[in-house]
Parts: sequence; structure tokens; C-alpha cells
Amino acid sequence: MRDLRQEARLTPPLADREEARLLERWALGDRQSQTRLVAANLGMVIRLAEARTEKGLPLPDLVQEGSLGLVEALQSFQSSGQTDFRSFAEQKVGEQMDAAIAAEAAAVRDAELLVTAATDYERTEVLLRRTLQRTPTEAEIAEKLEWSVDRTRYVDKVVADARRSHDEELLAFIEPDAIDPETFEDLDTLDG
Repeated sequence: MRDLRQEARLTPPLADREEARLLERWALGDRQSQTRLVAANLGMVIRLAEARTEKGLPLPDLVQEGSLGLVEALQSFQSSGQTDFRSFAEQKVGEQMDAAIAAEAAAVRDAELLVTAATDYERTEVLLRRTLQRTPTEAEIAEKLEWSVDRTRYVDKVVADARRSHDEELLAFIEPDAIDPETFEDLDTLDG
């Protein structure tokens, strides 16, 4: 970010005439014009990103999203009917950042809901196993949780995948030389 801020400070702003000329050249396919327009508006992207840092995304992510919004503004400005590129670009950059913040918030909510559902599933499975003295069926778990069988099956898969992933991560940290083979022989004896 320090380098981006430095670049934004060192890039001279565009005069209105130069901006109009670069936009015309960009519309004709001149890539160097795009580079200059993006560089000249980098400070605006950073300013808008800094104003949104308390909303759930880190500054570098916001700058990246804002840069995408700036490129989108460049691509759509000529057909937009707008006459003030800076205002148009600021609007597009802000919209892109706000959409990314909203998507991140939705993903966090979804993840929190899934964690809650997984916890409820595991607790219900244990409770029913104790009560029934056997492994409960999907239908029994679904009935107890007042869920559909499809939802129960989905959460069961998420829980199983999480358990497997957890076990794989633990095993990745174990050094084979540090494992006592006799411990495994003792475990095999207990299982068999």
C-alpha cells in the first residue's frame, strides 16, 4: 500500500483537456491511455477505499475492488451518456467497493449460519445416539431439528468434510519419526 500511495502522490493530475483526449484515445483502443487514466485516478481509488476500511474488508482488497470499478468505468463511460468522467468513475469505484463489502458480509453471515447448523447437527446426533442407543437416521435427525432431510444430509456432509479436513491438518503436523509404532500396535489391539 505504501508503494501505491507513493505512486498516487507522484502521478500528476490530469487537466480536463488531457483527460478528454485520453478518454477518446482509450475508446479507439489505445492501451497507454488506459494506463495513464488509471494512474491518474489511483489517488481517488485509495481515498474511497480508506473511507470504507471499517466496513469489513482490508484496505488492499478495497483498492483492488476499486481498481476493477475504475476499469469498468473506463469501459462503459463512452456509452453511459455521462459527461464528467471523474464523477462517473467515482460512482463506479464506490459501487464496486460497496458490492464487495456486501458480498463479504453475506459470506460471513452464511459461514456463521453454517457453523451454527453444524453445531446443532452434531449435538442432536449425539443426543439421539444416547437416547436411541444406536446411530440415528438422517430422517430422525431431520425430524428432531425440524429440518428437511436434504438440509440434514447437506449439513452432515459439511460436518464430515470438516472432520476429515481437521484430521488431515493434524496428521500433516505429525512427524513420522516422532510417532511411536508401539502406540499404533496398542491401538490396533484395543480396536480388535
